[in-house]
Order: sequence, then C-alpha cells, then structure tokens
Amino acid sequence: MSSKLGFANSLGKTVVSTGACVGCGACVAVCPSGCLRWVEGRPDLCEECKLCGFCARVCPRYDLSMSELESFVFGRERKAEERFGIRCQVYIAKSKDSRVLKVCQDGGAVTALLLHALESKHIDGAILSGVSSQKPFLPSPKLALTSQEILSCAGTRYTCSPNLLALPQIAKEGKRSVAFVGTPCQIQAVRKMQMLRMKLAAPLKLLIGLMCSECFSYEGLIKKHIGEELGFDLSRIKGMNIKGKMIVTLKSGAATTIPLSEVKKYAQKGCASCRDFSSELADLSAGGLGLEGWTCIVTRTKEGENLFKSAEKAGFVKTRSLGEDNPALHLLVRLSNRKHNLKEDL
Repeated sequence: MSSKLGFANSLGKTVVSTGACVGCGACVAVCPSGCLRWVEGRPDLCEECKLCGFCARVCPRYDLSMSELESFVFGRERKAEERFGIRCQVYIAKSKDSRVLKVCQDGGAVTALLLHALESKHIDGAILSGVSSQKPFLPSPKLALTSQEILSCAGTRYTCSPNLLALPQIAKEGKRSVAFVGTPCQIQAVRKMQMLRMKLAAPLKLLIGLMCSECFSYEGLIKKHIGEELGFDLSRIKGMNIKGKMIVTLKSGAATTIPLSEVKKYAQKGCASCRDFSSELADLSAGGLGLEGWTCIVTRTKEGENLFKSAEKAGFVKTRSLGEDNPALHLLVRLSNRKHNLKEDL
C-alpha cells in the first residue's frame, strides 16, 4: 500500500504529525524527485509529491517488521531467550591507540574498529556523526574519508544526527565500501533500504549500531537547559556522557553533572515507541553500559565478528573477558527488556 501513497498520506499523516518521527533523514535521502527537504530536524514537503512511496518504505517508524528484517539479515528470527538480539559474541574492548583515547567516549572501540577497517582497506569511508560548524555541539552527518576525519567524529552528542542524509555523498565521492554508524532506528532504515535493494545503500558494507535508550532535542537539552538555564557557554563543551546521570565535560577539563530527571523532558517523543535498545540489526553493536574506559561490543554477523577479531589481531583493540555476573551484561539485558516491555531479570 505504501508504494501507492505519497508523503502527505503516509509519513506526513502517521509519523511526522503524530510526533513519531525520529529525525533519521531516511525519507529525504531516498526521495528520487527531491520533493522532500530537511527543515529544523524534520522532513518537509517542498514540491509536488510523485507518489513513489519510497519514503514510507524505508521509514523505521512506518510498517516496521523486525522479524522480516531479522530473516533478511540473519536468515532467521530471534529466539525468545535472545534478550538483546541475535549475536555471535559479546566483548568488552578498548582502543590501544593514544590518539583515540584522547578523544573517545568510553573505550574508543568503535573509532578503533573504523580506523582498522579504513587502514586495512576493508572500507574506503564511514558515515558518522560529526559536529556542526554553524552551531556549537550540534551533531552533523559526515562522510569521513581519512583517519583524521574519523577521529574528529569521536564521542557522543546525545541529540539527533540525521546520518542518513549523508548517503548521497557516497556516490559523489565514488566510494564503494562504506561503514555506517548510527542509532537503532537508523540501522533499521538502512536494512529496509538494503532489503529493497536500493542502489543508494549498496556501498554500505558494515553497520555499527549504537546502544540507545532515547535521543534528546538539541533546542531543548543543549540550547535551553544547558545553555540558558545552566548558563554554560556551549562552545566550551568538549563532550557528554551518561553514567546514571548526564555528565557534561568542558574543554578546560571541568565537568558538571545533570540528573537524568531534569533532561528526561527533552527526549524525542518518537523514541518512546522504539523496541530496540542495542541495535539488534547491526553487524556489531556498541555501548558504554556503565563501564569506565571500556566499550561493550556485541558482534552479530560474520562480517562484524571477522572485523572485530581482525582489529584485535592487528593490535587496534584489547579485550577483557565478560562473565555472566558482569554488571554491564546485566544492564544490557535490563535495558533491552525494558525496550521490549519484558521482565528485567536475566
């Protein structure tokens, strides 16, 4: 049905106007007629819609079937006991590169994996979340083509970066093997594109999914709360992290904490309907999970597992055992269960 509907009667009516839109940018990226544009974090119909239905077919909030996508990616559906999705292995990893450790979020494992993939020619670029040159600490999608560009994108901003808007740049740059790093909803959109055999997504050879409970509004969290109410100069923010509370670190090295109860009201409405905490459709997933200086990595496909083992062998990451009683594993299960509306015990 979606192939016969235009934007107004599909996404415009059931996703954007209801607040379910997560701002991934997939609809704008795939629109063949260019009738959609990106305006203040949301798609806007700027010209007459050609009724192709592509926007609805790739939207992660419109007719999403996780079981269908699981079968496409893994050849089967998840089992009931696979609380955080189909997987190969679970690791705790940390970058061994001093360049990464200076700029990374937790253990820098994602940045280290991307550097290895680029230097070993497994990929020739990566779509990441960078920082806007127009507004302080505003996430901005970027096609990184060098090690330095990958390093410049390290860290987490916690506000929406429509990374899928960078997809058209791949063809412009003539790249054929690109990694994509994004949130669970963005990974879902890419898998829908791949299942539809869209040419735009063909160069995406490695999907790294970020564990995500919810995303916050830039205007609300950053500009209003941190900038206006707390009185911070936004240009001085170096990084942000969540470890039971939100931690804002300044370029001077000073840090301040914000109770999550204060920032909860700035969460995107569309995140409430998400059922995927750990990016269950990615090749590998990554998250901090309360760890200090380490990253939890879940490999899910053969491609993801092979890349991780290759990076470990090449000395890009070091790993630590993850026992059944590890708090990070318990937190991974608990947060995944919460998204799936299941009991939170193991």
